[in-house]
Amino acid sequence: MSEAPAAPRSASAERTAAVSLLLTPPQPRSGWRLLPARVVAMCAVELQKLRHDRTELYTRAIQPALWLLIFGQTFTRIRAIPTGGIPYIDYLAPGIIAQSAMFIAIFYGIQIIWERDAGILNKLLVTPTPRSALITGKAFAAGVKSLIQAVVVIVIAAILGVSLTWNPLKLLGVGLAVVLASAFFSCLSMSIAGIVLSRDRLMGIGQAITMPLFFGSNALYPVAIMPGWLQVVSKINPLSYQVDALRGLLLGTPAHLGLDFGVLAVAAALGVTAASSLLGRLAR
Repeated sequence: MSEAPAAPRSASAERTAAVSLLLTPPQPRSGWRLLPARVVAMCAVELQKLRHDRTELYTRAIQPALWLLIFGQTFTRIRAIPTGGIPYIDYLAPGIIAQSAMFIAIFYGIQIIWERDAGILNKLLVTPTPRSALITGKAFAAGVKSLIQAVVVIVIAAILGVSLTWNPLKLLGVGLAVVLASAFFSCLSMSIAGIVLSRDRLMGIGQAITMPLFFGSNALYPVAIMPGWLQVVSKINPLSYQVDALRGLLLGTPAHLGLDFGVLAVAAALGVTAASSLLGRLAR
């Protein structure tokens, strides 16, 4: 025989359960679950800002489009740069993806200085959230914004006839490379913010280092044709490893993916450590 159906809960029992939930707060996450939960929460807070203002994503798509339309197509015609037998615009596209992601991340410190001036940063620092979780959440939010920008550049490149792979696993690798590099550059920006403590100074320094980082990488030309001193700069420039990984994944050119992702992961970890240690200076 089937069991008798359970009697429905009375209204008074439901009210008692609701009052109990109000009086007894839920148990907080502890142990290994705490840090990832805080990182995800901070990242979600940062990304919520995109819902209110997407203008930055649209305006930042103009510059990479001009690089591909003007610089890429012009140098494809004159064939002035050796690219290993592939059209120059194909060779350039991964470099422009890396450039556009870096330009978003490198000015991320301006936002954290604004949060300090608005009193938001002090409120975050008095919460139980570890500083490393706060910085990591912001860093990976910058990575997600850069990833959106990378998708825009890939679409523009595909419209212009660039031969890109559409292998899902390789595209996931592209996304990982963009997020890791953007995390590093955003942490670099927040570290500089912790040193200079001023939006104007940070803006000047950001503008001063973006173009040397870009031109001192393999984004526009192969490392082999650089002068010796610039080759040394390229080898210590994380942007070069990002571009190498993107070319290998998107175009199938020879790459050192293990080294590339290893350098990007270590750079991101060091960036989080440095930015976390300097975050307290902003709140003084």
